[in-house]
Amino acid sequence: MTNTRSFNAATTARLGVLAVLVGAAVAAAAALLGSSDPIQAAPQTIAQRTESGMHGDPAAAAPYWRYQQQNFDCAEMAVADVIGQISGHSPTEDEITGAAANIASVAHPGPIYNGGRTSNRDLPLLLDHYGIAADIAHSGTDMLIQRLDEGRKVIVGVNDKVLWNQRGNRTRENHFVVVTGIDTKAKMVHLNDSGTSTGRDEQVSIATFETAWAASKNFAVVTR
Repeated sequence: MTNTRSFNAATTARLGVLAVLVGAAVAAAAALLGSSDPIQAAPQTIAQRTESGMHGDPAAAAPYWRYQQQNFDCAEMAVADVIGQISGHSPTEDEITGAAANIASVAHPGPIYNGGRTSNRDLPLLLDHYGIAADIAHSGTDMLIQRLDEGRKVIVGVNDKVLWNQRGNRTRENHFVVVTGIDTKAKMVHLNDSGTSTGRDEQVSIATFETAWAASKNFAVVTR
């Protein structure tokens, strides 16, 4: 016959050890969830962002925005932004324009960048120089939403006067920006826009964005 006192003592001891282990595990989990370290904190999932109305991840893209110091290199700056989002390291303005100045354009004689405006057709070529495959597309906002949900990166051609609500020619494409998010509940588009000092996570209404984008016949470069 089992000694009841001995059995109860052994059981109590085992339960005590189990409680200690469970407590330690709970404490560790709580510490992990409460951590402010971006490496430890769990990122918001695509499903969570979509449920909130957000397509894309503007917060994750914002650190790779840079304000351009040269004229007419917004295309190169948009490409540098996308490189940073994908690789974690953006080329500097001098590095990206230097690279573009040494790659033959597919749209005109000479290099991609020669101090003037970069051709739309050369953006995929410059991305390819950094090992990033991308395609040109002409579509609508729904396509951008789908591509952002897939984790793709998107550069679009726009009219900056419409985007910044300024006077001037509002009918022609003259600028490139990176689309980092589209919030369908707030009806806002999030951009990394190198052409303005407030361009980090710049936010405009979907209506304003679509008008600015229409100037390029909805030109977009989308990574694969």
